[in-house]
Amino acid sequence: MYEVVRFAFSSVLIFILFVILVTAIVLPSAIRITQEYERGVVFRLGRFVGVRGPGLILLIPFVERMVKVDLRTITMDVPPQEIITKDNVPVRVNAVVYFRLVDPELGVLKVENFVRATSQIAQTTLRSVLGQSELDEMLSQREAINHRLQQIIDEQTNPWGIKVSVVELKDVEIPQEMQRAIAKQAEAERLRRAKVIIADGEFQASEKLKQAAEVMAQNPLTIQLRFLQTIADISPERNTTTILPIPINLLSHIFNPAYLQSVEKEDK
Repeated sequence: MYEVVRFAFSSVLIFILFVILVTAIVLPSAIRITQEYERGVVFRLGRFVGVRGPGLILLIPFVERMVKVDLRTITMDVPPQEIITKDNVPVRVNAVVYFRLVDPELGVLKVENFVRATSQIAQTTLRSVLGQSELDEMLSQREAINHRLQQIIDEQTNPWGIKVSVVELKDVEIPQEMQRAIAKQAEAERLRRAKVIIADGEFQASEKLKQAAEVMAQNPLTIQLRFLQTIADISPERNTTTILPIPINLLSHIFNPAYLQSVEKEDK
C-alpha cells in the first residue's frame, strides 16, 4: 500500500513538473506585450494574418510568430559623402533624415530592413541631387535643396510604408583654396557696392549743386552773400590771417592784354 501511494505521489509530482516546464516554454511564445508606440506583425505558419497591438497580444504557440516594429520618428545621420558639384568643385556633405514607419505591414513584408534601406536611399539621393547643383546654389538655396531631397527620398521609400518628414543638410565642407576664393569674391563684391554708393552720393551732390547754381544765377547778390559766408567758414578762430578767394573771372580781366594796355595809358 505504501508503494502504491508513493508511486501515485511521484506520478503527480512529475506531472506537475511537466506542466510547469511546458508552461515556462509555451507561455513566453504565446503572450506578448507591445508598447503604445509599437505594433506586432503576426504570421501564422509563415503567412501574414494581421497587425496587432498595442497592449497584450495572444499567439498560438509554435503556430504564430510576431515581428515587433517601432512607429516612433527615427533620426538617422547620413554619413559624409564626397561629391563633385555641377561646376566641378569637390565638396564633402553630410545630412540628417527624420522618418517613421506608418504602415507596419509594408515595412516588414516589402523590405528586409527598412532603416538600412532608407539610409542607402538617402546616401544615393544626396549624391545625385547635389551632383546636379552648383556650389553657389548649394550654399545659398539650401532650403530648396532640402525640400527636393525630402520629396525624392519620400517617394522612393513610400512603397515600404515609410514617411520621410524632414531632410536637412548639416555641413558643407569645401577645400581651403575654394574658401579663399569665396572670401576674395565677397571682398570684391563689398568694394563694388562701396564704390557704387560713393558714386551715387557724388551724383546726388552734383545735382544739388546744379540746383543751387541755378538759384544763385537769378540774383547776383546771392553770390556775394555766399562769398562772404565762405570767408567766414574758412577763417578759423583767433587767426590773424584772412584768406580771400578771388573769382577766376576777375583774374582773366587782370591778365587780359587789352586791359593791361588801358591801364598803362591811364598811368601815362
